[in-house]
Amino acid sequence: MTTHRLATDTDNGMLLIISGPSGVGKTTITRAVERSIPDAVFSVSATTRPKTEADVDGVDYHFIGEQEFLRREAAGEFLETAVYAGNRYGTLRAPVEAQLSRGRLMILEIDVQGAKSVKGKMPGAFALFILPPSEDVLLARLRSRKREAEEVIQRRFKLAQGEIAEAKRCGAYDAFLVNDDLDRSISEALRMVGEARRARR
Repeated sequence: MTTHRLATDTDNGMLLIISGPSGVGKTTITRAVERSIPDAVFSVSATTRPKTEADVDGVDYHFIGEQEFLRREAAGEFLETAVYAGNRYGTLRAPVEAQLSRGRLMILEIDVQGAKSVKGKMPGAFALFILPPSEDVLLARLRSRKREAEEVIQRRFKLAQGEIAEAKRCGAYDAFLVNDDLDRSISEALRMVGEARRARR
């Protein structure tokens, strides 16, 4: 079955994975990349988390029940899944493949475990890991949020150290970007993504 092509369709589709530890600025960089590239689409995760009044289904998350999530997972419909605070989250394969077939830049903001899973299933993806200038700077950034107790911050910091080490070791990432200056980092991320897409033509 052939997909009906739109005038805006291209053959330049690419899956972009962006990861990084808490406090490194990855969401700011991800959103800037999404805004700066006209055909970029941010992947909406599926979750079993209960929907709040502020949530918009299909925009914030695809909200599905636990049994439906497990059924889809068993059927191989997810590129990656994870459990946070007792709720399941995952990236559905079909919406990603649909956007890629239209030549879009499909953006996933996921953790290292998720990136390893996605790269295993879609090795053509371009994976970028955002690093802090140093561990001291990362710890300072976590503290500057003033949202959490010191013991929570230290726990996040330990997790971040482990995530950085695993990202460097696992071989899933095509590039690493040190976020020492936000504007420069956004420009560098856009350059890397542009080069990666051109290389796939």
